Amino acid sequence: MDQGTRDELISRLAEAIRSVRAAHPLRVAIDGPPAAGKTTLADELAVALRAQDCHVIRATIDDFLFPRARRYRRGKYSAEGCYFDAHDRAALCRVLLDPLGPGGDRRVQHTVYDADTDTPSSSPATAAPADAVLLFDGVFLLRSELIDRWDLRIFVSVPFEQTVDRAKDRGTAPAGSTTDTAAIERSWRDRYIPAQQLYFATARPADHADIVVHNDQLHRPAWEVRPRSSRPGT
Repeated sequence: MDQGTRDELISRLAEAIRSVRAAHPLRVAIDGPPAAGKTTLADELAVALRAQDCHVIRATIDDFLFPRARRYRRGKYSAEGCYFDAHDRAALCRVLLDPLGPGGDRRVQHTVYDADTDTPSSSPATAAPADAVLLFDGVFLLRSELIDRWDLRIFVSVPFEQTVDRAKDRGTAPAGSTTDTAAIERSWRDRYIPAQQLYFATARPADHADIVVHNDQLHRPAWEVRPRSSRPGT
């Protein structure tokens, strides 16, 4: 395991991304629990790669949510609802991951959900260049329905207790706007952490990652790069 500054981490991850060879745009998953720092990491990587003249596509799982009525049909604090009902993975594959994959036409949409109106949306399709890099952040990205659609898999690891503290400091929950710290804590204790525990038990995401970033110390992260031959199923 390596440890260094934030800049060293971003440089190492950018190098790892640039080293992957594919005959189609590169699809990079940045997975991990809520409040682990996935979006920040993806944004930092986007800046670094664009500085190297890479065409970067930034997208997030929050734009592939189902409307609230479906997300919360098992209850607002249901862990099973969070894991099974929250995300439109079929649409994610159909409009973004598969068009960028082998044999895809590279015509992509970045979103299928409008959070402001809580309704499905259909963003205009755009053409991605053959050498584009998709940086996609979100939860549950390494589950069985998606695992083979990534060309590089990064898992951001943070202790669950620390994600609770970060969420309260941030004052928001995923796809929410509450500033009630008690409500945020309940969301984490009853919904998000148990959903992650279910994910860990069924999908073992860290085992399938090419790179694990230990992000509990934001300014002094640690990371481990794993040979692909050591991952299950490779």
